[in-house]
Amino acid sequence: MSKKARHNAGPISQVAVITGDIVNSQNSNDGDEWLLALQKYLAKFGESPRDWQIFRGDSFQMIIYEPEQAFRIALGLKAVIKQFKKLDVRMAIGVGSLETQAEQALQSNGEAFINSGRMFDSLKKQTLAIKSPWQDFDKAINLFIKLALLTMDDWSETSAEVVAASLENPNATQKEIAEILSIPQSRVSERLSRAGYDAIVDTERYYRESVIKRLQQGE
Repeated sequence: MSKKARHNAGPISQVAVITGDIVNSQNSNDGDEWLLALQKYLAKFGESPRDWQIFRGDSFQMIIYEPEQAFRIALGLKAVIKQFKKLDVRMAIGVGSLETQAEQALQSNGEAFINSGRMFDSLKKQTLAIKSPWQDFDKAINLFIKLALLTMDDWSETSAEVVAASLENPNATQKEIAEILSIPQSRVSERLSRAGYDAIVDTERYYRESVIKRLQQGE
């Protein structure tokens, strides 16, 4: 949904909220480059401060008005941040109702915010998890995510770059991704394989299709 369409839309019953922070931001050798990259990425999905905010220097919260897209957006964000040496991002996705939307995202509230905040507070070493109104779904998707993180948390900067480009251009061939990044096609294939991209895309599809089905059924 475009920014313009979102603001012209009627009441939104179900959204996703991503609460996160940048891991090792104080030890970064890249100055403010990672912050600019974070801001640029978040700006693709809404306007600050209404739709997203960065606070305490390296923490953020964003509202996603199409909750089925939340996992893909989180994957893209991880790929963007992992391009900076030593950095990672810790995130919790909460799905649920949006009861009150304020002029600042941090002042909005509803079930999605509660789910995201509580899940984020419970994160320890795990860098991504989901809490929704559907316990059976949460159990399955969080198991898949935990397995995917065994690979995702170890993405190199170059693998993260290829993953980010592939997520941003989902219909592009590996040859086209290679042209975008100005690298040989063989490198694209090699880095996607090392990143576990196919399994991660399957997990994203499961998340998206499951959320759409449950929202359509009004669960």
